[in-house]
Amino acid sequence: MKNLFSVIAIFSISLLFAQQKRQVRAATVGFLNVENLWDTVRSADYIDGTKDRSNPAFHRSVPLDSIKYLEVTEKDYKGPWNDESLVGKKVVRIQGGSEEFTPKSGKNYTYSVYKQKLANEAKVISEMGKSYTGTAPVVVGLLEVENRQVVEDLVKEPAIAKYDYGVVHYNSYDYRGIDIAFIYQKRRFTPSKSWKKEVKIFGDAGKREYTRDILVLTGFLDNEKVAFFLNHWPSRRGGEAASLPKRNAAAMVLRQQMDSIRALDPSTKLFAMGDFNDDPVSSSLKNGFKAVGNPKDLSETSPYLNLMYPLYKKGVASLAYQDAPNLFDQIIVSSNLHSPNNELKKDYTVFKAEIFAPDYLITKEGSYKGYPFRSWSGDKFTGGYSDHFPAFVILQKDPNP
Repeated sequence: MKNLFSVIAIFSISLLFAQQKRQVRAATVGFLNVENLWDTVRSADYIDGTKDRSNPAFHRSVPLDSIKYLEVTEKDYKGPWNDESLVGKKVVRIQGGSEEFTPKSGKNYTYSVYKQKLANEAKVISEMGKSYTGTAPVVVGLLEVENRQVVEDLVKEPAIAKYDYGVVHYNSYDYRGIDIAFIYQKRRFTPSKSWKKEVKIFGDAGKREYTRDILVLTGFLDNEKVAFFLNHWPSRRGGEAASLPKRNAAAMVLRQQMDSIRALDPSTKLFAMGDFNDDPVSSSLKNGFKAVGNPKDLSETSPYLNLMYPLYKKGVASLAYQDAPNLFDQIIVSSNLHSPNNELKKDYTVFKAEIFAPDYLITKEGSYKGYPFRSWSGDKFTGGYSDHFPAFVILQKDPNP
């Protein structure tokens, strides 16, 4: 495993140099799995179905100790957990993972550990794509956040506070209580709409399981119409083949969402990103979602290009489990973002995509040498960053066509 990630490029050149002194406009779009970014307070989800579903108070995260002060109309609610079914009800859903991340847990998850986690993730965000663009990403997807508050705390960290990131977050009904979120530089991206899309999956005997939603964000990136789709698909728990139907279900939801936006306005540039818990050649992405790996295969019926396919073929990985490398962290774009031979155009197109693996994100010694430098080894905080490497795409255009 020593050289597992050695093929990942960690040195890069600026776009100005790459374009042989021709001035370009550039932007980074990326995401990272922040590996369990929880606050230190045990929490629960409180759903107040008397509120409008667009109101953040409809479904919010609250300290567990505060539940006794809130009205609950069904204390032993056994029905389905989704917004539609909970309209008119006031119920509590205990977050399955929150007890693990408290000062009284085996992890001894103190405020100082939480602050170190925030600083670590902010450092990574501040440097993603910076060697190309000279600045932090314009739009960033975040996986494995507990609630909106941890994202609000993150964007205030000194490493990224100056970029004035806005936040888009929705609580999910994930069984552990983890969510996904977007942050965006307000001066360069203007949001228009956002929503979450439920992914329905089932386990043994047809029992419903609850996972992360797909988060959709539309708006204008430097005045260009774009849409982002953030994913954290069901894991391979129980085995890759046995769990495949769950990721196929997520693939169908993602494809439907992207196709519907593309049908409304084919000029919209689409970005799907996240931890798909499958590789670019896996059935869920290749046959379910139908992403192509070669630009030559793009067509009206196959309009989505997986930018990570060439990296996968070169042996690049974003994580490893039991010495098996995987490239689960991927970015897929619509065909209107592809430019043959990186030809500079008046609108944004893809310059290149990368897995971000600078030296400090790589474990230096021990049995996990070469793996991502993760935050936790059992219950011990390592001071690391994540069990996944982040991914980003660099966009470019001619500012003076």
